[in-house]
Amino acid sequence: MQDRFINCISQLPKPLSDALIPLLHADFAGHIDAQQLTDLIKASGLTEEKLLLALLPIAAALARPPISDFHVGAIAKGKSGDIYMGGNMELPGEALFHSVHAEQSAISHAWLSGETQIVDIVVNFSPCGHCRQFMNELVEGSQVKIHLPEQKAQPLTHYLPYAFGPSDLNVTAPLLSKQTHELSLDSSDPMIIEAVDHASLSYAPYTSSFASVVLETEDGATYCGRYAENAAFNPSMLPMQMALSTMTRHNRIFSEITRAVLIESAQGKISLVGATMDALHAVAAVELEHIVLDPE
Repeated sequence: MQDRFINCISQLPKPLSDALIPLLHADFAGHIDAQQLTDLIKASGLTEEKLLLALLPIAAALARPPISDFHVGAIAKGKSGDIYMGGNMELPGEALFHSVHAEQSAISHAWLSGETQIVDIVVNFSPCGHCRQFMNELVEGSQVKIHLPEQKAQPLTHYLPYAFGPSDLNVTAPLLSKQTHELSLDSSDPMIIEAVDHASLSYAPYTSSFASVVLETEDGATYCGRYAENAAFNPSMLPMQMALSTMTRHNRIFSEITRAVLIESAQGKISLVGATMDALHAVAAVELEHIVLDPE
């Protein structure tokens, strides 16, 4: 079991902790599939909702908040039945806009894993306005059920009444809906190919600035992030922050980064290169490879 889970596992009922410990192996990064979830429900004797609430300390252990020291854990349940954990992340000494909220981490985890709809969000503290707006961008986001300790589950509309969202800006294919943007580059570099693939799947309906980041570590592992825009603009999640959040969930240290690639579409109204370089240089002594592609 990973060291980061040692303290929180003791907070769980013993039948649940006994069933969960085998899942918390070296490669565990917060994903529990539908069958494993069913097995945990059976072993623990808890209802699904109570089980997910009980698992929040595990999700919070994925957090890395050196500024606030305030650990938030979130769990996103996909339509597939799988669950995806996330924790908040902050970059030490850097501007707060680089931060990733736990709900963003969990939702991006699900998106990168191929989910096309989130049905439930479970979180250990009430979602802030930023996260409520971010969730409102999702497919049927207004109907996502929010679960909090010792509170009745409520749809997002309860927490975000009179919401402003994608439909107000004539966007009919919200975040997580299947969409592909035609981007291509003649390259035999696996990391570049991966970056182009993720940029093609990114979500930028307001600026057409389709983009992705791929980070490579010393051992050759790669961690990616896609751009996820928001109708309110500021809650948009940058691909660099998503990639760093992915690394955090995998328990990797940012100083292990040896290579970083940003892919952007030339048709975009904005560029993410400045913000991406700022975040990268805050955590690793690596130069950013910046590639701008013309759409097909």
